[in-house]
Amino acid sequence: MQIKKQIPNTITLFNLISGSIAIVFAVEGQLELSAWMIGIAAIFDFFDGFAARLLKVTSEVGKELDSLADVISFGLAPGMILFSMLSNTGSCPEIIITERNIIPFIAFLIPAFSAYRLAKFNLDTRQTDSFIGLPTPANALLIASFPLIISQENNLFGIDMVFFTNIITHAGFLIPFIFLFSWLLIAEIPLMSLKFKTFKWGDNNIRYVFLIASLLLFIFFLYLSVPLIILLYLLLSFFGK
Repeated sequence: MQIKKQIPNTITLFNLISGSIAIVFAVEGQLELSAWMIGIAAIFDFFDGFAARLLKVTSEVGKELDSLADVISFGLAPGMILFSMLSNTGSCPEIIITERNIIPFIAFLIPAFSAYRLAKFNLDTRQTDSFIGLPTPANALLIASFPLIISQENNLFGIDMVFFTNIITHAGFLIPFIFLFSWLLIAEIPLMSLKFKTFKWGDNNIRYVFLIASLLLFIFFLYLSVPLIILLYLLLSFFGK
């Protein structure tokens, strides 16, 4: 029984390791690889909960470990991506202290608010069937999509990717984005959960619409679909009840 309890915890540790590797890649400026490691961490994050439910095991250690791993993978790692992007954009305003521009450090609001959100989540009994505020994995995957969008050369509609690259690499976009999504992490806004209690259409029609639409968006737009999927998620959560 003790070994069975450790299976989800082991998967959670792989989440943490993936997030740690993502941070290393971000520090080295390899933002695409960092983004992929955040994606891998998200897969482990899904499967640790799935394994716990499948094996019918729970533990307080597992709950705390999951949050600690998420702070690394979905807080600090995406924060490092944003820090690197702000440090390397020529559009970033300068506030110099000891020969260092401190504006890129705004990126670390993301790990700070992610940690606060996870602490709230652990204590909030309202978030068993839905979320209050944007989940940290969703926020992290959105940020991780930025380097991948920059690397994307085309899509099925032939949309010029240079336009989007110019937007997401500009400090005038990144800085307001950081403030907005830091707030969304802790905002008292009810959002849809993708947990299925049954697979009946009537109980999950909004979830099915979201999943089908997300798949189609990814097919058509590839990485550019991720911001659209997050926007769709927010809209369905607000208006799909």
